[in-house]
Amino acid sequence: MASPTLPSVEAPSRLPVFALVLMAMTSFIVIMTETLPAGLLPQLVASFEVSEGTAGQLVSAYALGTVLAAIPAIAITQGMPRKPLLAIGLLGFIVANTLTALAPTLAVALIARFIGGAFSGLLWGMLAGYARRISDPRSAGKALAIAMTGTPVALSVGTPLGTMVGSMIGWRWTFAAISAVTLLVVVLVLVVVPNAPGSSSEKRLPLHRVAAIPGVAAILGVVFTWMLAHNFLYTYIAPYLSQTDVGMRPDTALFIFGVAALVGIWITGALIDRALRGLVLAGTSLFIVSGLVLLFAGGALITTSLALVIWGLAFGGAATQLQTAMGNASKDSMDVANAMLTTVFNLAIFGGGAVGALLVDNLGAIALPVSMVALSAVALALAASSRRHAFPS
Repeated sequence: MASPTLPSVEAPSRLPVFALVLMAMTSFIVIMTETLPAGLLPQLVASFEVSEGTAGQLVSAYALGTVLAAIPAIAITQGMPRKPLLAIGLLGFIVANTLTALAPTLAVALIARFIGGAFSGLLWGMLAGYARRISDPRSAGKALAIAMTGTPVALSVGTPLGTMVGSMIGWRWTFAAISAVTLLVVVLVLVVVPNAPGSSSEKRLPLHRVAAIPGVAAILGVVFTWMLAHNFLYTYIAPYLSQTDVGMRPDTALFIFGVAALVGIWITGALIDRALRGLVLAGTSLFIVSGLVLLFAGGALITTSLALVIWGLAFGGAATQLQTAMGNASKDSMDVANAMLTTVFNLAIFGGGAVGALLVDNLGAIALPVSMVALSAVALALAASSRRHAFPS
């Protein structure tokens, strides 16, 4: 039974749109903080006087913080009210991005990025469950799609705009601006977003039992292979464009990708409550198509642009699809299961930055679409074979 000071939140018959939009702003902040170094890679290389692969570790450090923090943070905070927890996570981003903006050396920037990643693990682990808890269960997929809209908006508008600002007035101002936006979101969250209780102790399962829930392991396998395919190319899009002589700037490429991702999240929101399996199979298949087009584009501007559109369409709804699948499979253990999903997701980001650096520095950027095709094929095979619990028909 809920305590008198924290009543249970009954899901309203109508979606709490403003609250979900603020959650979307949260995902916008998290994703923009995560991806910004990819667009600013040339400026970071020049500022810290390091190689592209070394500067790319700013992405890996963030992902490593998420990997190490997500499961412990969610395990510790399972019983906490969701609203103050959301505010704490956002305040952590203010600290991390402000430290990054002021970092005098790469080492300090890496530490700041690690801190940001740790708070990312907390937010990603609880955000999906929070959005579903304050919404009508019949529209849970749509509620999650709204809350995750910040992801493609960050990719289509935030990161390209931050890249453009960074190229004009310096990359440090971009991170400072994110801190300012985050402060505004914290205030609005405290005023607008309804609270929700954490999970009750009777419903909490230990980590190993959550991992053993039918479908969970298969979803995690798809998450890792699909997102690793994505992050190889996304983290090192600047050297790919440079080495293939496409004649396209990184901010332009990210804008094309992000606009297509917006369409992808719209399609996902419209279909996810009745066609989740089809969306996942289509998304992983389109990744293969995009990688093949990039592989054989030969530096052509039109074909490269087409590949970016296909890639964005496929990626736009991916996080929502995977989190919805995990929520459906794990039910009352959704927060812990999503923390596991977040950990694996960010292992893929870490691998994209770390292993991608080896590919770019030693084999050249052409190795990136090859890896994208191979890994996406594995993700497609896993999803197609997991028709009972993970991605049921």
